[in-house]
Amino acid sequence: MRHINNIEVHPDLTANAQRLYDGSLPNVRPKDAATLIILDHDHGTPKILMGRRHMRHRFMPGKFVFPGGRLDAADRYVPCADDLPTGVMEKLRCGARNGSSDRRMRGLAICAIRETYEEAGLFIAAQADPSGLKGEDWSAFKHRSLLPTLSPLRFIGRAITPPGRSRRFDTRFFAIDARHIADRLSEGTGPSGELEDLHWLTIADAHDLDLPRITKEILHELEERLKTDPELAPQSPTPFFFMRGKSMFRAEI
Repeated sequence: MRHINNIEVHPDLTANAQRLYDGSLPNVRPKDAATLIILDHDHGTPKILMGRRHMRHRFMPGKFVFPGGRLDAADRYVPCADDLPTGVMEKLRCGARNGSSDRRMRGLAICAIRETYEEAGLFIAAQADPSGLKGEDWSAFKHRSLLPTLSPLRFIGRAITPPGRSRRFDTRFFAIDARHIADRLSEGTGPSGELEDLHWLTIADAHDLDLPRITKEILHELEERLKTDPELAPQSPTPFFFMRGKSMFRAEI
């Protein structure tokens, strides 16, 4: 059984949370969300896919982010070609809210794959019988005889937005090798239009972009981990960022 360990105050994230805190806002409950970092190792230095949020968005307009978004209720019931590695599922369970089922945890991984298609036009999938796929969200997968593939996913981070923000998320960050892109839309972007200026960037180049603060932190964690764990082993510790009292903490799952 996994436990939350090595809990330490994170001074920089604490200062950022206190600077952005708005006491006039209600303390809303964080919504489950997931995002996917796709790593391309084909040319030596790993590159990651990021896109700029459209300026029409009220939330983080113009920021560069990974594909991702909020968990939909239907994500929990999507059939897949395979399942998450045991180590990944164990870590997703750790620290989850009471009543969070394995189906819900699995749904977070499916959410990351769905959002990657919607925002980047990429199919993280494998050839399989798609007859169980339902709904417009998965029609393009069904047309190509593809099902989402979960076994290559790695869980590399979790972060809960501090109180005092207009929107709060409990985000799980997944990573996957670009070799598991089964297909892509010819337009070079996703049907939702939420992300534009999609680019493959080295992590060093990504640090120079206009990024949300937590995205910078996740990139730093990923960069350090790749130095000693390039395969992102499922059992390796995963950083978890959350606020207690007036401080942001970094822990490990």
